[in-house]
This record gives sequence, C-alpha cells and structure tokens, in this order.
Amino acid sequence: MTFTQLRYLVAIADAGLNITLAAERVHATQPGLSKLLRQLEDELGFQLFHRKGRSLHAITHAGTQVLERARTILAEAENIRSTAANLRNESHGTLRIATTHTQARFVLPGAIAALNRSYPQVSVHLQPVGDADVISLLDGGQVDLAIVSTTSDMSPPNGIALPAYRWNRIVLVPRQHPLARQKQPVTLERLAMHPLISYDSSLKPESSLGRAFQAAGLQPQIAMTASDADLIKTYVREGLGIGVLAEMAFQPELDTDLRRLDIDHLFAPCTAWIVLRRESVLREYMLDFIGVFAPHLERRMVSRVLAANDAAPPWSDAPHWRERQALHKAAER
Repeated sequence: MTFTQLRYLVAIADAGLNITLAAERVHATQPGLSKLLRQLEDELGFQLFHRKGRSLHAITHAGTQVLERARTILAEAENIRSTAANLRNESHGTLRIATTHTQARFVLPGAIAALNRSYPQVSVHLQPVGDADVISLLDGGQVDLAIVSTTSDMSPPNGIALPAYRWNRIVLVPRQHPLARQKQPVTLERLAMHPLISYDSSLKPESSLGRAFQAAGLQPQIAMTASDADLIKTYVREGLGIGVLAEMAFQPELDTDLRRLDIDHLFAPCTAWIVLRRESVLREYMLDFIGVFAPHLERRMVSRVLAANDAAPPWSDAPHWRERQALHKAAER
C-alpha cells in the first residue's frame, strides 16, 4: 500500500467515481489510475467499489471505511509537511481557497495582493463554486481553507469556523426605475410586485430570502438566478428585473448606472466565515493571510484554537462590511 494509491482512492471518491476526472485532477493517466486501484483492492482482499461494466457504480461498505482512514492518513502526512516547512521557515508554497464568486470577485483581491507582496513565492489557487460545494471541497482535502457565508451568526456545520465579517443584502435597480425615485424605504410588498434577479441559493427552501417573503404571506417573482454577481448586474441593466444581492458586489465607482437601495430592515444579516479543517497545521503564510483578510482574528488566538481543535472559539463580534470599507478608505488617505 502506498500514499499514491490512497491519494488516487480519495481522488476517485471526490470526482464522483469518475475515473477520467480523477486522473486529470491527480495528473495521472486513466489506465495508470485504474491499475493502482486494482492493485490496492488485490492487496486488501476486497473491492472498494461496486462496478457496472467498466464503470464504478458506488463505494462498498468496506470501501467507505478504507476511504475514511485514507483521508486521515493523507491529512496527517500533509500536516507533517506543513510542520517541517514552518520549522525550516520556508516562504514558498501553495494556498488553495474554495469560495463563492462574490467573495472571489469583490472581497478577496486585496487580501491576496497583500499576501503576494509579503510572500511572492506563494501561489494562490481560487476555486469559485456554489455555496453548496464550498465546504465539500474543504472536507475532501482539495483546498486549504474555505470562505462561505451563512445567515446571521449560525456557523457552518463542518470544520473550524472563524467569523470574518458581517454583511447585508441590497437591491440594485437602473437609475430610471420607479423604486429608484421613491423616497420611502423599500418594502417586501413592493419587492413582490417586481421580477427579481438573485443568487441560485434563493430558490432553495432554506433560503432566508424566500423565508422572509413567506413569513409576510408573499410570493416573490424570481425571474432569473445566477451564481455570478456580475451576471445579476448585467441582467438588471437589461431590464429583466431588479437585483437582490450581496452589498459587496456593488462598486459605486463602476456601477454608476445603477442605484443601490439598502434593505437591512427586510432581511437578516449574513456572516462570512473562514473555515479550516479540523486538526490541520497551517503554514505561516496562511496565518498571515487570515490576519490580513480578517484583522480582528488575532493570530495567537487562531493558533490556539487550531491547536485545541475548538469549533466554537470565543471571538468578538466580526466587523460589518461597511466598517471594513470605511477603515480601508481612511488608510488610503
């Protein structure tokens, strides 16, 4: 049994049992990956996957147990490498981040640029995916950290979650839109009268947007959804509806043809979280990145929480996005 065989096993599981995709992800050939899988099964004395013809159909009960152990072994091997690199004071490596398009496009650029200035030999790999896939990439060991949002202060269920900042939804409309001209605060009743363009997650039963309308006895008109905030703004400009999206996606200096309407009174605030795998050893540049992205997360406390594997650390309230922006603007003056 080798680390390579275990790595291939995990890659197959994370690729949805698609051997071709798994081979691409581990930079191997499909025949080579299949051969090592068969050798591993021969050594163990049982099948790890149920098969239909030449395709893998499902993970066997025994395979599930082996897969769980394989993930633990590979994670610990990575922790040893990280510990050794920190002891050698290495300043090169890779930071893999899974997050949503909104975070990748509108929030992360400044923190990644700062990391690059401090650690020019560290390469950053962003994987913008849907909300539902962010944590699964972290759980599968495909990324080093995840950045994801939840409604209010409810933290993600897996891993160690560090609160980065709070944010609210906003409405975006063309400047000539009737809502842009009214002086009264926007109401749910007025929103329900217009076609809405929002994130894909707004269609899910657990969506806080949908729940807010439901609690008011209203049915929103969802005209279009997208995971990409830039697409939402594009179709708002085309007149397909009014946009309901994260306030971070509004750029006043660029979105001059759109009017922002605050709706803090209509929907619960959200919290953006940095999520780390339990029992993981972070490289020094990862700790520095966390400190830049969320300065209120004091470095020593983060290290202490990781060492204790504490899923619910006593953090102070995370700052609001608008507070962060105000501090950044003051620093630039």
